[in-house]
Amino acid sequence: MKEQRAHWITSGDLVIHAVAEGHPEATPLVLVHGYPDNHQVWDQVASALSRDYLVIRYDVRGAGRSDKPRRTRDYRLTALASDLQAVVDTLIPGREFHLVAHDWGSIQSWESVTGGPLQGRIRSFTSISGPCLDHVGFWIRSQLATPGAEGLGKVLRQFASSWYVFLFQIPLLPEAIWNAGLDRYWPDYLRTREQVTDARFSDAQKADGAYGVKLYRANFLPRLLRPRRRVATCPVQVLVPTRDAYVRPHLNEHLERWAGKLTVRELDAPHWALLTQPEAVSGAVRSFIISQA
Repeated sequence: MKEQRAHWITSGDLVIHAVAEGHPEATPLVLVHGYPDNHQVWDQVASALSRDYLVIRYDVRGAGRSDKPRRTRDYRLTALASDLQAVVDTLIPGREFHLVAHDWGSIQSWESVTGGPLQGRIRSFTSISGPCLDHVGFWIRSQLATPGAEGLGKVLRQFASSWYVFLFQIPLLPEAIWNAGLDRYWPDYLRTREQVTDARFSDAQKADGAYGVKLYRANFLPRLLRPRRRVATCPVQVLVPTRDAYVRPHLNEHLERWAGKLTVRELDAPHWALLTQPEAVSGAVRSFIISQA
């Protein structure tokens, strides 16, 4: 692992923990993690990419060493987009950058890719297992409007895969499960269900899991019920793990409607592809960035 430079960044009333590695003058590349992870989930991918890029990653609010607001409304997409803006404005002020995100990192990154002050600075976006909630909202409507049972069947299969989203809407219960010791079993789950052979216990896992459920409560129902038209202006690459147990590939249907220059690439991998196939992920990111030059 190359030397990491730690940074503490102010975003509104919060402090966000970020790390950077690679040459400071290299092309910037920002990695955003998902749930229930922190920035360390990118270790192997960041190590490979920092040979060629200035790799920046940070702990999303509620995770890792960043501050953890207690109010659910503090986890709304607009607040998460403000954290990304604070990170890049502090570490690479005024510079353009490439953005790569996984799971909830991708969900929240669509907010910046499709609008707001960073849209003109994002040179490309690689999304892994994290669709835009607004796009999903429109996808559900289109499927339910499809004659016959096919569309309804797709929606029901996705709901079955996303059962945990509904669990996380229940107050206090998910937090209680994490506090009861789920963090101790989490590495076993990753090894047995997600083929992550080197999964290890983390002292941060309990808090990462317990606070991160607020991401779901603050955003899922409002965005699915009242989707907004969100269009990306930068080139978008969607990496699709074909063995993803949570995000079904058909959520990428009609994505060309929302991304003018779209590349879709399949990976023979489960949901945590960045842990099981880091070489494939870093290679796909590097190839995509080079193709945009």
